[in-house]
Amino acid sequence: MPGRHWHALADGRIQCDLCPRFCKLHEGQRGLCFVRARQHDRMMLTTYGRSSGFCVDPVEKKPLNHFLPGTAVLSFGTAGCNLACRFCQNWDISKSREIDTLADAASPVEIAQAAADLRCRSVAFTYNDPVIFHEYAIDVADACREREIKSVAVTAGYVCPKPRAEFYRHMDAANVDLKAFTERFYQRISSGHLQPVLDTLIYLKRETSVWFEITTLLIPGENDSEGEIEALTQWIMEELGPDVPLHFTAFHPDWKMMDKPPTAPATLTRARQIGIRNGLRYVYTGNVHDAVGGSTWCNQCGACLIGRDWYRLLAWTLDAEGHCRRCGTPCPGVFEPRPGDWGAHRRPVRLSA
Repeated sequence: MPGRHWHALADGRIQCDLCPRFCKLHEGQRGLCFVRARQHDRMMLTTYGRSSGFCVDPVEKKPLNHFLPGTAVLSFGTAGCNLACRFCQNWDISKSREIDTLADAASPVEIAQAAADLRCRSVAFTYNDPVIFHEYAIDVADACREREIKSVAVTAGYVCPKPRAEFYRHMDAANVDLKAFTERFYQRISSGHLQPVLDTLIYLKRETSVWFEITTLLIPGENDSEGEIEALTQWIMEELGPDVPLHFTAFHPDWKMMDKPPTAPATLTRARQIGIRNGLRYVYTGNVHDAVGGSTWCNQCGACLIGRDWYRLLAWTLDAEGHCRRCGTPCPGVFEPRPGDWGAHRRPVRLSA
């Protein structure tokens, strides 16, 4: 599939303009992401229509706590990634250099139809970053929109302004992975830069109607200091406002970061408390069993609006308009009159024979 967002250079190479890596390619070369390649003097998306697998998940697993709670989402990814995070917990997909990883073939129309048949309210581009399969994700989103199925991007937000604007015209929701709040972390551990991610978050807030939430995976000794969490949550409050949900999630040793211990639950609780103290109204803990930190609370009267146990909904006290039934305060998000009943289970599915 021909790719967009590139241009020819005077020295004979072509430059990819999709993300801030700006890979410059000779004929036959691939970018760092692996999936965008120069073929016959143009950029090609080599994985269009191919997936590493499909699964029906609870939407809370993305994680999205304020977007169609309790509903099922059809999740899929491709191969490759435009960052190189040493702690990647989907490294077998995002760092794959094997086309055999892409075992499932599906057109955008087939994916949208499968989502409808499986009674999914949305489709999520996840497991690896949809930035690198830009054209495929957009075509899937358009096919889904024709069937009134929403599209969700689970992304690191590492993308250039022009393709970012094109991409989010087709999305309904996003979870953006804000990996840390220091340039040092991004350069040393993710092989990227912080500012483009902050620019994406500001763009989503100021220029779009996309519902978005933020996730920060806390890694012991790397991005979990009180000072960094203070700075991160203060920035969100000042630049994005109090109503953007923030998820602090637990790290577990994986890929090239096996020397770090798992995140202590107390670290997540402390981070959540810092965020709330700095004015954020919806701060969550994830990847741990924490009913308080995983639930949604009314910022006015303190009532439990959505009670959660992991990905299972236990309580629902929002009215049909998404307001607290006790005091009438609106809860920001995308809600339907009643929550979904998918539950916590995960269901792998095959879309191709």
